[in-house]
Amino acid sequence: QVQLVESGGGSVQAGGSLRLSCAASGFTYGTYSMAWFRQAPEKEREGVAARDSTGDTYYADSVKDRFTIFRDNAKNTLYLQMNSLKPEDTGMFYCAADPAYYIARVDRLRDYAYKYWGQGTQVTVSS
Repeated sequence: QVQLVESGGGSVQAGGSLRLSCAASGFTYGTYSMAWFRQAPEKEREGVAARDSTGDTYYADSVKDRFTIFRDNAKNTLYLQMNSLKPEDTGMFYCAADPAYYIARVDRLRDYAYKYWGQGTQVTVSS
């Protein structure tokens, strides 16, 4: 049974940093493509960062040069390092995974490309 558990969310002032973690279990971790999504209040869920099993990463324009997605295969954990946080980064952050070894670039930040989801962790950035 695939399970994704996010942690690391919290409240921070603008300009601050947070590191989110996603502990994965129930599948061969290194072979899955994974991503982080964000859902702000009253807005649709949007892809933030993705990393497939080839090591290729992809970011939404709004977070480029501020966020970094990386994984530790030995710990079965996906991370999202978030720096220079802005109030518009506020939202529930979700970890997602899919058995696909590779996801086409156009689909990497689309929620339909991922089969498994965590319960989310809240990030609040104040101005």
